[in-house]
Amino acid sequence: MVNCEHIRYMEPSRGSRPPRDLTFKFFTDGKLEIIDNDTGTTINPRELSGGSYDFYVRQRIAFIKRDLNAKIAKYA
Repeated sequence: MVNCEHIRYMEPSRGSRPPRDLTFKFFTDGKLEIIDNDTGTTINPRELSGGSYDFYVRQRIAFIKRDLNAKIAKYA
């Protein structure tokens, strides 16, 4: 069974660039979906920059750590 974590990120506005409203879906099988909530389109991680990219990296690392800890606890 594949579980999924949904995390929403609201990027602050910077200069002339409008803020982004993103939903990150991290799946236990390693799959990732990033959805732009304003347009409903899927975004590739390479399209992220600044605060949204930093958020993605931090959440990805935290998700991997939680997943590893859960597997260690289950099989230890």
